[in-house]
This record gives sequence, C-alpha cells and structure tokens, in this order.
Amino acid sequence: MTENLIAKEKNIALIAHDNKKADLLEWAKFNRETLSRHQLFATGTTGDLLTKELGLEITRYASGPLGGDQQIGARISEGVIDFLIFFWDPLEPQPHDPDIKALLRLAVLWNIPTACNRATADFMISSPLMEQEYHHPTPDLERYSSSRGRRSAED
Repeated sequence: MTENLIAKEKNIALIAHDNKKADLLEWAKFNRETLSRHQLFATGTTGDLLTKELGLEITRYASGPLGGDQQIGARISEGVIDFLIFFWDPLEPQPHDPDIKALLRLAVLWNIPTACNRATADFMISSPLMEQEYHHPTPDLERYSSSRGRRSAED
C-alpha cells in the first residue's frame, strides 16, 4: 500500500440517477455551505441541475450513459476525484450498469470515501475529517503489476 493525501479542500464528484436526482438536489441544498468550500464535479444533467440550484461552480462531464461515469472513474484513478457521492437507484435497471459497476469498483480500489445513499452522505459530510487533510492508503499497483508478470501499472 502507498499513502495518498486528500487535501482540506476536497474534489467531490456528485452523481444521481434520474429517480434520485431530487434526493441529491435536496441533500446538496441542505449541505450547500459545506459543499461551497470544496471543488465539485458532476455528470451531465445532474451537474446542470446542481449548478442552477446551488449557484456554485461545478465541473461537468458527459451524462452517465454517454460516458460521464467513465470520465469520473478516470479522474478517480488519476487521483483528481477524492470523494464520491453517487445516489444510484437500486430498483431501476440502467442501460449503462457495467459503467456504474466500474465506477464503484474504482472508488473502492482507490479507497476514496463513497456514499451511495443519503444516510451515508450525511455521515460523511458531517465528519470532522471533511475539514482537514486526510492521509489514506491506496493500493501499490506497481507491485501488483510486477507480481502478475507485467512491466508496470501503466501497461
């Protein structure tokens, strides 16, 4: 394992499926003051709605089904996104379910705080760790690749 730093100002990705957008908007409005102290990222329509509702600057990616989930996943693996709030709908099948699974897999692999429902998001955002630097272990993928007979994690 290696250790990475999540800075005091977090890079937070906000994503919500259609049936969960209202929940995320309500949650974000309630937590607007805290969110305003961090850098925000979002996929497609969710980003548009949050920008209008909160009046905060949000870096927006494509809609989830058009690759936005994969773009956020890439930013996680690059160390850009260090906090994921993803209100997904467990009762509604999504045409891009493999992308969703890949996004959640990367969040777990890179050991970033991840909330998939409002209760977890409430606990995470109210944690004293939100207002300070946090050192967290991440996998040593160079060693993993070497043990698999690969030259490097970048191959």
